[in-house]
Amino acid sequence: MTLEGLPAGESIDMEALQTFLDRRAPGRNDWSTPRKEADQPEFLSGLVGNVTCGAPLTAIIRNTNTRSGDYDGLSVVPRPGHADYTAGVKYGGHADFAGGGAFSGRLTAPLCIAGGICLQLLKKQGIEVISRIASIGSVEDVTPLTVSTADKPFPVVDDAVGETMRAEIAAAKAEGDSVGGIVECAVLGLPAGLGGPLFDGMEGRISSIVFGIPAVKGIEFGIGFGAVRLRGSENNDPFVVENGTVRTTTNHCGGILGGITNGMPLTFRAAFKPTPSIAKEQQSVNLNTLTPEILRVRGRHDPCIVPRAVPCIEAAAAIAVYDALLGQS
Repeated sequence: MTLEGLPAGESIDMEALQTFLDRRAPGRNDWSTPRKEADQPEFLSGLVGNVTCGAPLTAIIRNTNTRSGDYDGLSVVPRPGHADYTAGVKYGGHADFAGGGAFSGRLTAPLCIAGGICLQLLKKQGIEVISRIASIGSVEDVTPLTVSTADKPFPVVDDAVGETMRAEIAAAKAEGDSVGGIVECAVLGLPAGLGGPLFDGMEGRISSIVFGIPAVKGIEFGIGFGAVRLRGSENNDPFVVENGTVRTTTNHCGGILGGITNGMPLTFRAAFKPTPSIAKEQQSVNLNTLTPEILRVRGRHDPCIVPRAVPCIEAAAAIAVYDALLGQS
């Protein structure tokens, strides 16, 4: 992972960064993959005494617990729902399938290094990024997101609903299956005026990074697709003045108008599909013989990626917002 353009003289709290990375790390609980990794970053450049020096900041995370043999044969019999087939076509049969290659959720580890650093730099400016699991399968947490869930092993607002979500994951796991869900995120403390029209909009900036997280299939800002069920008079957020500052009485727009922040919380939700690597038998094809073949995936895979994806969404939002702030300054 390399970050370019960070200002010099910014101190990085390595303990806080490691705590953030641990939230994403595998093998920490029963709803994650049993694979264990320390996920301790090694910084190769860009820091002197944990302070940014103005040079590109480069860090690596070493894989210490791999079983590449679990992926043997996937170039011939691809996993339904995974990128095995499309990668094989694009790269002419030369794609690296070990661990999922470039399409693996493992690559969210370096994303979280970058995002964890940006989170710290945003906090110095009074900007906070919070998120939570909004749903797992058909189980929803409808309690409003107003505070961080970062200190919770299972990051929901309503812990009772969280128990039901965990049961949903356990049921899928027991059947050799998987389940998806939604992560909700809010950026608090943003000034009005950040972003721009068309391709410089905050929705596009955030979405481009969020869709770099494997398994993300959709994103909506504010009430998103729910706006289609409203009249304009219902969807519009009325303006008011509070303590000399322009605010809105509702936040259907998710804090963004015309691609530009309006000073309200920037809110969005990202949908994650169920993990495609499952123990259940699935119909596939043998690409050598072009005949049907039943596939049962081996390996250590998450029955639900959503809990570990929560910090990844925070990282994506932090990178996009901090980059926009740097560009504006």
